[in-house]
Amino acid sequence: MMRLREMNLADMDAIMRIEQRVHAHPWTRGNFTDALKSDCVCKVYEAEGAMLGYVVFMPAVDEVQLLNISIAAGQQRKGLGRKLLDETMKIARGMNMRRMLLEVRPSNVAALGLYRDAGFREISLRRGYYPAGSEREDAIVMECVL
Repeated sequence: MMRLREMNLADMDAIMRIEQRVHAHPWTRGNFTDALKSDCVCKVYEAEGAMLGYVVFMPAVDEVQLLNISIAAGQQRKGLGRKLLDETMKIARGMNMRRMLLEVRPSNVAALGLYRDAGFREISLRRGYYPAGSEREDAIVMECVL
């Protein structure tokens, strides 16, 4: 049985193992602890005590900025990312949010497909937004009306 629960400081080691394995430019422990201390919503997705993934999003007025959504490397390509995204959108709707925004790398083809299938559409491009080795990579800005 999979469940979504509040993230806490005791989760940081497991989160960092996932984050460092699935992202070329991972968030730091400080990024996550700052999110926990702020107005961000931070959730852990787990089954039978094992962490499958997590999500961090920031509500502001009537919209949500999706900051980080990740599924453990060994659990990817099983539909869990879509389930976590759907749950996140359901929470945002329950908070009376009207839309969700996110940035994604153009090179992250799997994530782009996930977001498009979930109803997101591209609304702009941020040039040189992400670090990419010695270069920078653009970010596609996407939105979904909730």
